[in-house]
Amino acid sequence: MSEPHGSAEFRTVSALTALHGAALPTIRFFRIAYGVSVHTPASPSAASTSLGPGRGALLVLLLGSTLTIMAGTVIAPVVSVIRGDLGVSGTQAGLILTAHGLSLAIVSPCVGWAIDRWGVRLPLAGGLVLYGIAGGAGVFIESYTTLIISRFVFGVGAAALFSGTTVALLALYRGTMRDKVAGWRGTAISLGGIVWPLVGGGLGTLSWHGPFAVYLLGIPLGIAVLATLPRTAPPPRQAGTGAIAFIRRQPRLLTLYALSLFSSFLLYVLAVFLPQRLTELGTADPFVISLVVTSTSVSGSLVGLCYATLKGRLGYVSLLRAALALWTLALLIIAMAGHPALLTLATVLFGLGSGVAVPALAMMIGESAPPALRGQVMSLSGTANFLGQFIAPLIVGPVIGATSIATGFLAAAGVGLIVCLASFAMRDDQPSQTEDVPPTTVDGAPRADRHD
Repeated sequence: MSEPHGSAEFRTVSALTALHGAALPTIRFFRIAYGVSVHTPASPSAASTSLGPGRGALLVLLLGSTLTIMAGTVIAPVVSVIRGDLGVSGTQAGLILTAHGLSLAIVSPCVGWAIDRWGVRLPLAGGLVLYGIAGGAGVFIESYTTLIISRFVFGVGAAALFSGTTVALLALYRGTMRDKVAGWRGTAISLGGIVWPLVGGGLGTLSWHGPFAVYLLGIPLGIAVLATLPRTAPPPRQAGTGAIAFIRRQPRLLTLYALSLFSSFLLYVLAVFLPQRLTELGTADPFVISLVVTSTSVSGSLVGLCYATLKGRLGYVSLLRAALALWTLALLIIAMAGHPALLTLATVLFGLGSGVAVPALAMMIGESAPPALRGQVMSLSGTANFLGQFIAPLIVGPVIGATSIATGFLAAAGVGLIVCLASFAMRDDQPSQTEDVPPTTVDGAPRADRHD
């Protein structure tokens, strides 16, 4: 007779109970940290800091943003257990972590088209629900084939989440409020990289099925999107205008896509090979290694709170140059240092760079596109990001295999230096190519609760 603790029902109840308790502090944090007035300001000076759609929409979008970065990392602690339980090879087990990235990269342009066609509200809500259903299906699945299929479907929902949250923030906020919200979103993403993997690890002590329960958060968040986001009509399209034609006329966008790919590439070089470097230097305790690795997200979340001020003083291009310099320095320290404390310093520096680069790249790409094409233009950023994640171990791994881990990081630092120097060829910040049209409800009436 099977143990009752091993039943699917017990796993589900236990996982959801633990997940509820872990999620409440995060929700309270966002409500306290980001709660702002929803009243219409009495003067133009107050408009730049007011919030049009209300704090509910902001809370939902920020909570949704925490789910983007942990799409694979939340189940990483139990991959080896899954491998043993399902009897699969190491490569097959690795696909459990990466399969969603491939489908995400492929379907992102289609998701972008849907956002431009119907507006962001319905695609984002549907994507979150799909994210929750397909991701949470792992709580019940016992077959490897079924699990991989669910991960591919999960990637479709993750694509809508990745592009939809960014497009929604661009559509709902402008001026200095947009900069603040962009920084808060960067902080939310970094916090998601800390909180949810820890929750997943805790649920993994119940069963390898447990961490998949984290994805179930997508279902209530999808419903909350329908309840909180305004029902705005999609921006008007001009005949003969397409995303590909627009991108061809904007070579700067190709540069931004390349930088998005490169930032994800370096992040996954760090994520995959830093634990090996720490072990090489005599630090083998998994808990200590996790502390060093998560310091990247900690520093990234803190600098995200200062993003609006930094962007106002330095501008987008200077922020990107600073990020590239910090990444290069961090990789160089990892390659050259011989003490774990210095590697911790390096991860902090890397996180500072990511904390400003992630929101800056998202806003630069989004603001470069007309509202009618913003979904498609932003979706290609998702393709670039996840392509960078996919190729990182494929490129750096053979270099490390032929030389050493330190040499691999040194090579990555060298590439980072080249890209940093090349960034000085980028022109200084320019005004957005297009202005956002006044928001309208689905019946055509202009909204009065959004401000420049």
